[in-house]
Amino acid sequence: MDQSSANDNQYRFIQDKRVTDPDLTLLYPGEPSAAEMRRTALYLTMAQIPEGKVVAYGQLAELAGLGKAARWVGRTLSQLPDGSSLPWHRVLGAGGRLSLPVGSVSGDEQRARLRAEGVTILNNRVDMQRHGWRPL
Repeated sequence: MDQSSANDNQYRFIQDKRVTDPDLTLLYPGEPSAAEMRRTALYLTMAQIPEGKVVAYGQLAELAGLGKAARWVGRTLSQLPDGSSLPWHRVLGAGGRLSLPVGSVSGDEQRARLRAEGVTILNNRVDMQRHGWRPL
């Protein structure tokens, strides 16, 4: 798929009636750039992950209409500002692996948030069959 087709698909996803808040015209007055559309698709999709459920980076990219962009998702989430209300802690590595190191501030916060939501962590992994998010 060429870049213009990918951008068109991302834009169509963002305009989809399943995603209604926040209104993109308020987020980006004028024409949003391709990068803004990608981030917005990611953030709107991530905001829908329910408490107690998790997704893998690659799955989140696919759900957001971004194709195979797991690494881009990880890099983008690492750049979220402190205090973000987005549920970044619900996004994991492939197979339910927690990719943030044990003992790091972010890693410890992720584990604490997941446990507070009732997510079981065993051997640095989450059971994706039990806790994985599968939207309709």
